[in-house]
Amino acid sequence: MRSLLPLHWHIVELLVIVAAGTAHFLAVQSNPLRRRAIGALVALAVVTMWPVGDLAASVSLSVATAQRLVIMLLVAPLLLLGTPTAVFSRVTSPQVVDALTRRLAHPGVAIVVVTVIGTLTLAVPIVDLGARSTIARDLTLVVVLVTGLILWIPALGVMPGARRLSPVARAGYVFASALVVTSLSVVWIFARHPLYPGLEHQQEILHISALTDQQLAGFVAKLGCYVPMFIVAFRMFFHADDERASAEESPLYWADVERQLLRVDRQRERALRRHRPQ
Repeated sequence: MRSLLPLHWHIVELLVIVAAGTAHFLAVQSNPLRRRAIGALVALAVVTMWPVGDLAASVSLSVATAQRLVIMLLVAPLLLLGTPTAVFSRVTSPQVVDALTRRLAHPGVAIVVVTVIGTLTLAVPIVDLGARSTIARDLTLVVVLVTGLILWIPALGVMPGARRLSPVARAGYVFASALVVTSLSVVWIFARHPLYPGLEHQQEILHISALTDQQLAGFVAKLGCYVPMFIVAFRMFFHADDERASAEESPLYWADVERQLLRVDRQRERALRRHRPQ
């Protein structure tokens, strides 16, 4: 394995992750928030550095699928849960960002966006380009992370002023998301030949054929998505009453009030501009 998959330190990616972790640790005083964010960044480092990141980039579709699942189902929600409400309020306060997050908080919109973008990141040309270009691979992983954040916005209800689902509705959304976001898995399982020419050396490194690796990726996608998301959905459903009680003291509610007041001010300013004499 060492001769075919040489050690690659991924210095740029490591520096970015370390810088993000340091900035979060210095800016956030809450230990639970710190632990979530640091856990997310550690998981991100594991799946993007050597050897997992290199296997996912140019060798194995099953490893690439597992990598994307970790980013979308572990890293993304931990980052959202590890970010203070005040940060979300500042980041989403610009009018364009506010309008975008409101749209993405709608479960139907989120599912469509996640399904389309998630499928595109695993399209043959994108995967093959990532196997040849480090920049293309890193950009694809950034898109995967953003897609994961979009996936969890409706489920976690962390965006100020965005539509907030009931605990039962959130559980239903997570359950439905698990069913639709693995759109390519059936294609991988039943394909008669390998679809990704940019992924190679499966036999030498993993001791499986390219077709077997591809079929394995289909099962990894299904089980790796269904199991954790079904667990989260059932937990949300059976703890719905507890979540309602804890939400009454949530700082998000004051952030929601502030955001609504900001929107009212913007509407008033637009109305004044329309009726102002030219």
